[in-house]
Amino acid sequence: MDAGRREFLMRTAQGAAVAACGGLLWAHLLRQEAAASVLALRPPGALAEADFAAACIKCGQCVHACPYDTLRLARAQDGAPIGTPFFTPRKVPCYMCTDFPCVPACPTGALDPKFANIADARMGLAVIDEESCLSWQGLRCEVCYRVCPVKDSAITIQTHPRQLSKHAMFVPIVHSQACTGCGMCEEACPTDEAAIRVLNPKLVQGRMGEHYRLGWKSETPSSAAVPAESPAAAPAPSAAEPAAPAKAPGMDVLNEELEL
Repeated sequence: MDAGRREFLMRTAQGAAVAACGGLLWAHLLRQEAAASVLALRPPGALAEADFAAACIKCGQCVHACPYDTLRLARAQDGAPIGTPFFTPRKVPCYMCTDFPCVPACPTGALDPKFANIADARMGLAVIDEESCLSWQGLRCEVCYRVCPVKDSAITIQTHPRQLSKHAMFVPIVHSQACTGCGMCEEACPTDEAAIRVLNPKLVQGRMGEHYRLGWKSETPSSAAVPAESPAAAPAPSAAEPAAPAKAPGMDVLNEELEL
């Protein structure tokens, strides 16, 4: 085999190996992107994940606009699709800027330009691990409650009885309808691994179904839902029956004595 043919075959094999490695790497990145999109926490005002991924051009303008360096553009090793903005609450949470400069900085509308109230943000949902939470284990903490920017709405404190003493336990409760997912509770949690974490609501929330009816939670009294039965109408008086004659007709003729 001449040298030219040998070099041609060698270069062909090298090209095929490079192409195969590139294909495997690309497939890995695609799998990583698909899995990471569920875990990523987006800036306030972000569209639904599919719409956000279609609209975001990975320009980084929202990252530069954030005054607290909360937002970052994802790298290959991060838990978000590469180049998209996300934040990690345990490191730097969203501090709920009242003017939310990241939203108007977005040039494509991936962060909804109609977004008007930071309290309406739904970046994620805080979830408490009761087995690791100091308050749920009987110690006094309540740090997550005290740092919550919408406390008494997103997080409240309830008293639970202890098993071994008369003292009450003060435990935090998260209310999904008010939680913004800012992550300030996760960042402030004093445990080694945060006992309260902000996650994508799709990972932790179920859906009951519209066909179930919780009558005790209805604003309309149940008595109003069922029309009251009208009182039964009194039976109409029957027509008066004619009085029976003193003597039946024909009796006088049959019984009278005939003169012969």
